[in-house]
Amino acid sequence: MSANIQITPLGGVRETGKNLYAVEVDEDIYILDCGLKYPENELLGIDIVIPDFSYLRENADRIVGVFLTHGHADSIGALPYFVSEFNVPVFGSELTIELAKIQLQKDPKAKKFNDFHVVDEKTEIDFGNVTVSFFRTTHTIPDSMGIVLQTDAGPIVYTGDFKFDPTAVGDYRTNFARLAEIGSKHVLALLSDSANAENFEQPVSEREIAAYVLETFKYHPGRIIVASVASNILRIQQVLDAAAQSDRKVALMPGDVESIIKTALKLGKLRMPEDVVVPLKSISKLDPAKVVILQTGRMGEPIKALQRMANKREGKVNIESGDLVFITTTPSHSMETVVAKTRDMIYRAGADVKAIADEMNSSGHATKRDLQLMMNLMNPKYFLPIQGEYRLLDAHASFAKEIGIPDDHIFITAKGDQLRYDGDNMHLAGSVEVGDTMIDGIGVGDIGNIVLRDRKILSEDGIFVAVVTIDRKKKKIISTPKITSRGFVYVKTSKDLMQESAELVKETVQENLDNKEFDWGHLKQAVREKLNHYLWDQTKRHPVILPVIMEVNQHHRRHKKAKKTENETEKQA
Repeated sequence: MSANIQITPLGGVRETGKNLYAVEVDEDIYILDCGLKYPENELLGIDIVIPDFSYLRENADRIVGVFLTHGHADSIGALPYFVSEFNVPVFGSELTIELAKIQLQKDPKAKKFNDFHVVDEKTEIDFGNVTVSFFRTTHTIPDSMGIVLQTDAGPIVYTGDFKFDPTAVGDYRTNFARLAEIGSKHVLALLSDSANAENFEQPVSEREIAAYVLETFKYHPGRIIVASVASNILRIQQVLDAAAQSDRKVALMPGDVESIIKTALKLGKLRMPEDVVVPLKSISKLDPAKVVILQTGRMGEPIKALQRMANKREGKVNIESGDLVFITTTPSHSMETVVAKTRDMIYRAGADVKAIADEMNSSGHATKRDLQLMMNLMNPKYFLPIQGEYRLLDAHASFAKEIGIPDDHIFITAKGDQLRYDGDNMHLAGSVEVGDTMIDGIGVGDIGNIVLRDRKILSEDGIFVAVVTIDRKKKKIISTPKITSRGFVYVKTSKDLMQESAELVKETVQENLDNKEFDWGHLKQAVREKLNHYLWDQTKRHPVILPVIMEVNQHHRRHKKAKKTENETEKQA
């Protein structure tokens, strides 16, 4: 009898990053990756976004474990928030587990978690109805792996991030024999990386990129600021090697990169040329033509860090005239506008900009030919394009049709969709409600759509505050309403608007005081509505309106004042 199988993406589909896929086999849930994504522009003030764990909370006792593909944030970034809630084992390669531990150290609730298990491509874990195994893939970080869940109905294969590069060596090399072996077992479903599906050209090899980095270092006459993702260990290795060969010194900007480099060195995943890294404070004593500054930014996001450097707000080192800013990371499509603005800021600061992506087709993700090769090697019965925005998933789906996978065996899913295999067919069996969990500072999930809406309004139309003091017993206003505005109108040139608003507040408050059934909530709402209509008529803007109503007892205040006067008279006497 075939197992009951259900696949539910809780992140990573129709978006960039935040990979988390729940595969249910009978009563057990296997979690594939637990990543985050960086917010888009409209998520004002949000630091990161992680998957919604609601469905997993409802089924917490069924979770077998978390299986990680590699050490980038889109795979491991949400792990600190997950393990602070769920006490289940976490499996990954040696480097992936060490990088995950670095992430956990930043969270007081997660730092004590230690149920980690190191695996490699030779590991097989028998959970009874499922055997979990792994296969090595090529990506921009060593020890990157895909995951195989062997079920009675056939293997379910999750590629993680991958590409095929024949020049890759050591811990970056794909084991093609292992892929062919998995594909011979009648793969039930393939969940495959779509992040680069719009790219039809074959990318250059990493050897060519390394040569390009070295050429850049040799021929630029001044200081070079390299922007890279902190966990892109392959790129960091190329930067260190090129610096050594061009007689330059590398200084590390503050961030995750130092701990990541130490970890990679300890595990033998990174080679450090002798005397190439110097303290950041020592670069002022060096010839600028001998300096490379490696900027990976906080949480491994270099673009925002470059903006701070261009605007002279980074503190220790900023972008100066004559610098070359060398962007060695390939930003996602959703970051294109941000990158263009960042370039403009850099040019305004007097520096030049160069990016690998401008001159070379470089990516850590598979292009069309590689994606179709993976499908041919796996020969799956059902296919799920994952890891990308909708247009990327759609492009990947069209590649699957080209190699003969039937249209009704291809599923472009949304978050929360539940694909069920009943022993004969896989079909969409329903969906669960899945949102995004916003992380802002130490707040986890306390920022929702209402707060984001208010932040958006504040950023566009500002805030309008009306303060009034009343004596409710005497049904009178004690002092004229005071109006304050920030980001709405320039107060000095809008005196009439402010005075009219104060009069409107006064009238509205007095009407409510005269009402026999006085209600605080109704009073504030009435002030908001009247001001909202008036301000829209006058300005065609909708600021956030905050009425502040204070209550005093005037008789009680006079009595206290009289007592104070008597005491003062006694002292004087």
